[in-house]
Formats: sequence, C-alpha cells, structure tokens
Amino acid sequence: MDRIVYVNGAYVSQADAKVSVFDRGFLFGDGVYEVIPVVNSRLVEADHAVARLDRSLGEIGMAWPCAREDYIPILEELRQCNGITEGSVYMQVTRGVADRDFAFPANTPTSFVAFASARKLIDNPLAKTGVVVVSVPDLRWKRRDIKSINLLAQCLAKQEAVSRGAFEGWMHEDGLVTEGASSSAFIIKDNKIITRALSNAILPGIRRKVIVRLAKEHGIALEERAFTLEEAAAADEAFLSSATTLVMPVVSIDGKPVADGKPGRVTTLMRRLYVELLLQEANA
Repeated sequence: MDRIVYVNGAYVSQADAKVSVFDRGFLFGDGVYEVIPVVNSRLVEADHAVARLDRSLGEIGMAWPCAREDYIPILEELRQCNGITEGSVYMQVTRGVADRDFAFPANTPTSFVAFASARKLIDNPLAKTGVVVVSVPDLRWKRRDIKSINLLAQCLAKQEAVSRGAFEGWMHEDGLVTEGASSSAFIIKDNKIITRALSNAILPGIRRKVIVRLAKEHGIALEERAFTLEEAAAADEAFLSSATTLVMPVVSIDGKPVADGKPGRVTTLMRRLYVELLLQEANA
C-alpha cells in the first residue's frame, strides 16, 4: 500500500508529497519534531508529546502549525489512513518558506508534515536479547533540550555506532555520558537506576519522564545525576529508552559485557511496567 503522508493540511500519496527547496527546515534545520508511539491502534503518551512540542516551539519562537486541539486528530487521521496498529507517527514543524536569510522571516506560515510507520514496539525481539552500545563524542550544540530537526551530530554518532557493530552510540563529553544518539541513557548499580538530570545538555525524553515516575511509584531507587564512562562499564545493568524502543536492555558497552551480558532484573521489570502502562492507556 502506498504510504499516505500529511503535508500542510492535505493527506497525499508519498509520491506526491513535496516541500519547497526554500523551506527553512531544508535550508537551515530551522524546525522541531516529535515522535508518538502507536499501540493497539492508539496514539499513546500523546499528552506528553503535545507538551514537549509546545515547549520546543516556544523556545525557538515558532507558532503552532494548527490549532492545538486539532493537532492529535490530524495525526490520528494519518494513522488511520495508513492502517497503523503498532508503530509510530513522526511529525515536524518548520518556520516555513522564505528566501534564504538567517534572520527569521516576517509573517511566514509554518510548515507541518507528518508520516506514520509500522514497527514492533511491545514484542520487539531486541528486548529479549538486549542491544550493544559504544561511546562516541558528543558534538552537539548547547540547546539539546530543544527537539530540533537539525540532527547532523546525532547522525554522525549513530553512523559511528553502526560502523562499529553497535545499535546505539552513547554520547559523552568531559568523561560524562550525556545521552544516546536517539535515546536516553540509564545504568543500574546496586539496584539503583542512575540517569542524567534534566538540563540544556540533554533532551527531556518522554520515556525518561515516565520511567522516573514509574520508579518512584514502585519503590525502585533512582538517582538523577551524570555518570561516567567508567561507571557505565562497571554497571550491574544498563538500558536505553526512546519512543520506538520503550525500555531496551543494554548488554554491552564498548565491546565489554554489562555484568553477565544479559538483560538484568531491574531493567526487565522496568520494561514490563512500562509496557503494562502503555497497554492500559491503549485499551482504555
């Protein structure tokens, strides 16, 4: 089936989906994006995604591309057009079309595009085996808390990881892990989950937010602080999180197994709790 995508108010075949070469997203990476999981034919954790999009737009002085109350219905119709029962919906907003000039153009409507993809989230086979990560330098700008479409540094990090046979790259600076190229990073030591505190240095991950809440609700120790590469290498367990991986065990870092090289007890528990939460929302 030909994929249907959303482009500035219209649902069109992907072959007919076009944006201008003068779109500032194309010229400057001047835009933001979101990814929303789909479980059992439902957009889940959408409220979190709306709030984060609102924050990102505000941080770069960009207007909403539609009425806020119409945003999720637009994405839901897109999901239905493509028959997605499990997977994700990606959307991005750019500052629109204007002659190339670094300063913001005046009175230019934003551009809004979106597409949906099918993939396994709940029964992802990688969750049973775990994934491999490697450390890579963090080359990004200083406002990583904004979910910008300008992702060249993350692409470089991910490609280095893939070229080294890894699933993900854990970016680091000054000896401290910031986050994954496309995920949040966690280690576990003595049954305590450790993840970097929120700041401009990392993206405020939605999965990270929910994991922190779940840990508190279920009495699982959690500390929000930066951890070193050495701590990661000596961790009892490790995992990463994102919209498409949920909670994903990490079983090797820089070629060395994490503990026994298998998904650990706390990680497995956190994934189960997370999946249960998503299913509860999807089936409500």
